[in-house]
Amino acid sequence: MEKFKGIFPALLTPFDQNGKINEVQLKKLVRFNLEKGAKGFYVCGSTAEAFLLSTEERKQVMEIVKENAPTATLIAHVGSVDERVAVELGKYAKELGYHAVSSVAPFYYKFSFEEIKNYYFRVADASQLPMLVYHFPAFSGVNMGVKEISQFLLDDRFIGIKYTSNDFFTMERCKTAFPNKLVYNGYDEMFLAGLSMGADGGIGSTYNFMTDKFVKIQKLFKENKIAEAQTLQQEVNGIIAVLCSIGVMRAEKEVLNQLGFDFGICRKPFGEPTDEQKKLIAEKIIPYL
Repeated sequence: MEKFKGIFPALLTPFDQNGKINEVQLKKLVRFNLEKGAKGFYVCGSTAEAFLLSTEERKQVMEIVKENAPTATLIAHVGSVDERVAVELGKYAKELGYHAVSSVAPFYYKFSFEEIKNYYFRVADASQLPMLVYHFPAFSGVNMGVKEISQFLLDDRFIGIKYTSNDFFTMERCKTAFPNKLVYNGYDEMFLAGLSMGADGGIGSTYNFMTDKFVKIQKLFKENKIAEAQTLQQEVNGIIAVLCSIGVMRAEKEVLNQLGFDFGICRKPFGEPTDEQKKLIAEKIIPYL
C-alpha cells in the first residue's frame, strides 16, 4: 500500500485552440509534477473536466499519462452516471496497467444507496483493479456516513476512499475503523486538517502547480513540525482564496498558462478569466509559486 501514500495531483486537461486535447502540454505537466515530488496521478477526475470529455477522450488522457509516468502510481477515475461507460473505462485502465480505479457515486437521479453500492461493486468486478471510492457529497449529492462507507471498506476489492468533505469526524472514524485502508484528503485548503485525522495523503487540483508545497506540508507533519506545516498551509490557502474568487477551474488553467504552459481554457459552459482576473493571478499567485 505504500505506493499509494503521498501526493497525487488530480490532473487538469489542456486543450488546444481547436478544443482538442493538447498531448504535448499534458506530457509537460506530468513531468513537471514528478519533478516536484508527486507520488502518482489521479487521472480523469473532476479537475480533468471528465464529464465534459467523451469516452474516447478520457481513454486518450489515460494513455498519455501512462506513457509519460511509467513508474508512478496511477489511479484512473472512471466514474459516469452511465455505468456502461464506467465499466468500459475500468477495463481500459486495467489494459493500460493502471494500479487502481476510482469513481464518484452515480449522481443526478438520486439513486438509492443499494443502487450506488451495486454500481461500485459491478465496476470493481469489471475492471479487476483495486477500487477507490470518491466521496464528494457537495457535488455528487450523495452523502455517505461511516455505516455506508464501511460496506465498501470491509470488502477486499476496495482499497480506500478519496474523501472530499469537511466532515473530518467521519473521516477519522473511517480511518480508525479501517487503519489498513487508504484515506485521501480531498479539499486542498484543509490538507493539514485531513492529515491530523489520519489521511494517508491527498488528491487535489491545486497540486497541479503546488505539488512541492503539499509534499512539504506532509513531511513537516510527519516530523511533528506542526507550526511550520500550519504556516505553509496558510500560504497555500492564500493562493486558494484567490482561485476561489475567480472560479477554481478557470483560474487553475490560467495559473499554468502564466507559468509557461499552454493549457488553453476550460470547455463550455465554463467561461474564461477576464483581463482583470488574469492580472490578479499574476500579482497574487505567480510570485508565490
